[in-house]
Amino acid sequence: MRKIFTLFLTLIVIASTGTSALADLRKQLKKSTRQQVIKVIDGDTVILKDQTRVRLVGIQAPMLPLGRKGFKGWPLGQASKSLLSDLVLDKFVTLYYGGQRRDRYGRALAHLFLNDGLWVQGEIIKNGMARVYTFPDNRAIVPEMMRYEQMARQRNLGIWAVDYYQPKAQETSEKYQNSFQIITGTVRAVAHIRGTYYLNFGKDWREDFTIVIKSRAARKFRKVNIQPENYKGKKIEVRGWLKSYNGPMIEATHPEQITIIP
Repeated sequence: MRKIFTLFLTLIVIASTGTSALADLRKQLKKSTRQQVIKVIDGDTVILKDQTRVRLVGIQAPMLPLGRKGFKGWPLGQASKSLLSDLVLDKFVTLYYGGQRRDRYGRALAHLFLNDGLWVQGEIIKNGMARVYTFPDNRAIVPEMMRYEQMARQRNLGIWAVDYYQPKAQETSEKYQNSFQIITGTVRAVAHIRGTYYLNFGKDWREDFTIVIKSRAARKFRKVNIQPENYKGKKIEVRGWLKSYNGPMIEATHPEQITIIP
């Protein structure tokens, strides 16, 4: 009953994000050009009529091979591309920016809105066809994206019905290194060494899962009144690229990567 009630409340929150709420959302961003989408590359990348390649900022859709030798496409890659095509192909979109405007590949990092005000990223996340994927220089409207993702997860929509995308327990994280993951677990200890925080999840920091928060990133946490040492004893969820550094590790470059699980 509690789970049903929680889902009901979540649906109310999402449903309340109507035209006026989306207008308020756009106020947090900087409006740019209006262009027609002429090609959809995958579930989070499009090409505009002026040949600008746009990476839909804030999300990561299932990846397609796209000619990369030896790369195996992720589950539902074609489905996510189809959804984005249905939403924007041959339509006019307005680009809005909430941080860094270009990535190292020259792609525009933008939120897309249709003429009727529909927020493309929100629609993709709400339908379970992408995970929220943020960067330290692009953190606008993340709470809204996380609410949409939570609704899709509770309803097991799209990728959330597939084991490949499910959050992984920190005890098994070693098996998923060199990939983007959501890892859950309880922080056993926090070490602060020469300005860097190490959130350790196991008895042996040399082998068990760790979150690393470097000194520059720690300032971003403190700026929003989050003290990294206070994560000790908390059950949390962290998202990011899982690497190997004294065991499996995710570097948290900004606070939106970490969510405390009640």
